[in-house]
Parts: sequence; structure tokens; C-alpha cells
Amino acid sequence: MSEKIVVGMSGGVDSAVSALLLKEKGFDVECVFMKNWEEDSEYCTTEQDYKDALLASEHLDLPLRTVNFTQEYKDRVFNLFLKEYTAGRTPNPDTLCNKEIKFKAFLEYALALGADRIATGHYAKIERTNGSVKLLKGADKNKDQSYFLYMLNKQQLEKTIFPLGDITKKDVRNIAKERGLPNCNRKDSTGVCFIGERDFTEFLHQYFKSDPGDMITDDGNVVGRHDGLTFYTLGQRQGLGIGGGYGFKEEPWYVVNKDIEKNILIVAQGHDHPALFHKNLVVNDLHWVSGKCPEKTDLFAKIRYRQRDKKCTIIECKENELIVEFEEPQFAVTPGQATVFYDGDICLGGGTIKSRN
Repeated sequence: MSEKIVVGMSGGVDSAVSALLLKEKGFDVECVFMKNWEEDSEYCTTEQDYKDALLASEHLDLPLRTVNFTQEYKDRVFNLFLKEYTAGRTPNPDTLCNKEIKFKAFLEYALALGADRIATGHYAKIERTNGSVKLLKGADKNKDQSYFLYMLNKQQLEKTIFPLGDITKKDVRNIAKERGLPNCNRKDSTGVCFIGERDFTEFLHQYFKSDPGDMITDDGNVVGRHDGLTFYTLGQRQGLGIGGGYGFKEEPWYVVNKDIEKNILIVAQGHDHPALFHKNLVVNDLHWVSGKCPEKTDLFAKIRYRQRDKKCTIIECKENELIVEFEEPQFAVTPGQATVFYDGDICLGGGTIKSRN
């Protein structure tokens, strides 16, 4: 009897090609569409996603089930998302969604269906050698998604396949066209479902009231008013309303800090302003793929998706907090975002940025 693989079918071309490749390799494949959000149907594409997933499944002659994880998503992902913004931080819900929904709720559901493993359309690889399991970057460095998967543990990875790990996005598009998949030309999704294609500040206004305060320069001069610290993130350039020519030079303004206690937004002029750069970070809420802090201290890390790996040194690693120093100062280090560590192509894990200096 062939191994049973349950594929998380999103409606996009990546998951459809994943299912196709697994079927062609002889696996017993079943597809599942996850519904994670029920509000804001004007912006969330769940209905169209399901239609595309159904068309692709029918084209591949594979069964498609639907499972509703909206309550789990709200409890485990969205509520924390709001809590982090309330505290003045900028969270990344994609990493938490992978940990709590795709590789926990969905994995448990698939195993209950009799699956041996699950598969998704992520661009990443899993290496299995002598009983150990490692998470690796995908072959397509422009699409590598290991950054969003750093919270996964050995048990979750052992039950997972990433069929696209060794191929590029261009390959995926070509395979989809050659096999006649109905969603072969579908655009890649951008952002998380509950935000959709809309202004992010507009979305946040549904959940947070305006709380205006002073907008000051890093040397204490008042240059404007902000609408509420929740609606701004460090490194932000757009939407400040003070223009590039307010200061002594024609350069744009950036958010460099927030004073939560005094409700003050601190800004500075110019992309290269020293207040925008930091070498030392405190990272907490740690998750290591191996289950423990790496012995090697000279590593690489990234503090945002698509950033190039940057040389760093782990100065101190405790059970749930570490201090890391980058070789070069990093732009717009943002509390609430993830710092993910690498040893070559191996994704070791990471944590949440607590503070910087």
C-alpha cells in the first residue's frame, strides 16, 4: 500500500503542483482546503481560493475535503496579532499560522484521516539523516520560505513533505502549464487572508481607536501629530504627513522609535540616519528546530523575509532569550518581528525581537 499524503490545497499554483508531483510519484494523495477566516469577504479571497482549489483537484482527479479552522485561527493567531499591536510591537502572523494552524491543527486533522504525512507548497527542504531532521532553505533562493517555518519542531517536520523544495517558481509555473492546471496563471497571494488587498492602517482602525500624540524628532523637536502608535511601525516612511522638506535637507522621514508611556512617535530624516540602525538585539520566545540552542555561535541571521543573510554572533543563549550581535548595523530592527538563524542552508530556528540597541 502506498504512503498516504494529505496536501494542504490553497487554490494557488504551488499547492496544486505539489499535489501533482506527489501523485505522479505514486503516493496516495488527498487534498484538504483550510478555511481560516470568515469575515471581510470583500477583501479575503476564501471563496475564490476554494473554487480554484476544487478546479485543480478535479483536474488532477484527486478528492478535496474542506475543514474550518476559523476558531483556531482566531484563538491562536489573530488574538495574539492584536495583543502584540496593543503592546506597540509589529507581529508576523505568518510564522504563527504555520506553527499553530498548518502544522498543528491541519497536521492533527490529516493524521486523523489516516495520513502518513502532510504536504504544502512551501519553498523549503527537509533533510532526514540517521534519525535527525533538519529544515533547509529551498533551492529557489528568491522564494525560500524557511524564514516563516522556523517555529516547526522535529515531530512536525518528520510528518511533512515539501515537494517544491528542489525546484524554482519558474519550474512550478512551467509544470502547471504543461499539465494544463486551471490555476497555472493565477497570481501569487500577497499578505495574510484577514488583511487582503487593502490599506493596512485602514484594517487596523477596525480594531483600534485613534489615540493622537506628538510626533517628534530624535533630538526632541515637535514636527507633527500621529494618529496612534498602533498604526505605525519602525522604519515606516509612508503616511507620516510631514513631507521630505520639513527639515534642513530634502530627505524622507522615517519612524525610528515609539515612546509608549508618553504616546510619542519619534522620527528622523534620511534612510542612513544612525537611529535607524542597530547591531545588538535581544531575542525571546525562542524556537529551535533541534530543540536546543545551537552550539555554534558564529552564524547568519535575517530579521525580515527576503533579507539577505547577515553575519552575526550569539553572545549569550538562555532557555528562552538570547543576545545577538550583528557584524554590521541592521536597518529598522522591529520588536515583534522574527529573527531567524542559519548555518549555511540549515535553518536552525529563531525567536521574536524583544529589544535592540
